[in-house]
Amino acid sequence: MRHLFSSCAFGVALALAGCGGGGGGGDVAAPVAPTIPAVPDTITLQKIDNVVGTGALAVAGKTVYVHYTGWLYDATATSKKGAQFDSSAGRSPLDFVLAGGLVIKGFDEGVTGMRVGGKRTVMIPASMGYGATGAGNGAIPPNANLVFDIELVEVR
Repeated sequence: MRHLFSSCAFGVALALAGCGGGGGGGDVAAPVAPTIPAVPDTITLQKIDNVVGTGALAVAGKTVYVHYTGWLYDATATSKKGAQFDSSAGRSPLDFVLAGGLVIKGFDEGVTGMRVGGKRTVMIPASMGYGATGAGNGAIPPNANLVFDIELVEVR
């Protein structure tokens, strides 16, 4: 899902959820959402090239088309891949303007520098993902580190 990558969409949804709607008097205070403490990142951004592409280079400002699968990071798993939360398999590739703020920062940085035909595993710390908010209606919990397998299909 394209919106799963946009931290802005989740921020707007959360902001709207706190607005309340409704008629009653002004005497009732709106409920305050609990604060989730920030957890220090347990990993750093890692880019592991499994296949180095030979085509066009993914650089800021270009539209890139990628296939991806995303997992929650699991330090105990050999591949570090825990529960899968999304994939473009069986769908059209995800397209976005690289470094345009349309996807999470770690995904943007993970794709940057790839060449068409390349396949890369990217490990993303929570601070470069969805942070203390989480995403996907609970599919990505707060402060979750992430792992993506990414294939660069096209650069325009």
